Amino acid sequence: MRALAALVLLAAALLAATPPALAEKLVSTVSNDEVSITSSFAGEKLTLFGNIEPEAGAPQRYVEGPFQVIIVVTGPLQDRIARLKRPRFGIWMNTEQVVFDNFPSFYHVLASDKLSDITDEETLGRLNLMPESQARITATPSTADEELFGRELVRLMTEQGYFGVKEQGVVFRSSTFYSGQVSLPSDVPPGSYLAHTYVFKNGELITERSEGFAVRKIGFERFLALAAQQQPLLYGLVCVILAVFTGWLGGVVFKR
Repeated sequence: MRALAALVLLAAALLAATPPALAEKLVSTVSNDEVSITSSFAGEKLTLFGNIEPEAGAPQRYVEGPFQVIIVVTGPLQDRIARLKRPRFGIWMNTEQVVFDNFPSFYHVLASDKLSDITDEETLGRLNLMPESQARITATPSTADEELFGRELVRLMTEQGYFGVKEQGVVFRSSTFYSGQVSLPSDVPPGSYLAHTYVFKNGELITERSEGFAVRKIGFERFLALAAQQQPLLYGLVCVILAVFTGWLGGVVFKR
């Protein structure tokens, strides 16, 4: 009995000496919560940064790394159609197509290291972090080769600068503070954007957080965009008036 009591006391002492598991939380933000598109807009770089801290009520006032971060920036969702053209009777015609519902118009992945070094492929697939995963989960049932069409759609979006993966695109300024930059092209689609940050430790996802920002057209560009969607007749009249005025002005200038 004495031996058993001694073991119980020893176990209790070890549990008391073992520090409790820390629960981490993420505090993050975006450098600009609204991007304005004007006639002189040539693109913009946004900085995404944050800090990993102990959860509220944690007994310790620090967290222990090392940590790894993946940031996914997603733009407005749109329905896209990928078509395959083949020659038929001497004419190139659309023969097959795949529809992608709610496909991101902008999708960039920033990581603090190689993705394969941050976590395993199973976790990357489960979280649908890769651009190819967006094509897979948004493709509607089709008799065509959805994987092939999805790959080509992602390739085209990447070439246009709307999609991208940037490993080592996130830099840790300290053991817990990080920052990264995402570039918005000059023809970035307007709408609501979401920056979702995943924090990993030893390959496991420990916390995550989302921050939103908006890309909006302002001034005359906003008027034209709204008119094209809500008042197509007015938009057409404005375009005709602008074309006539431009032609008249060109004739006056070159006549002189």
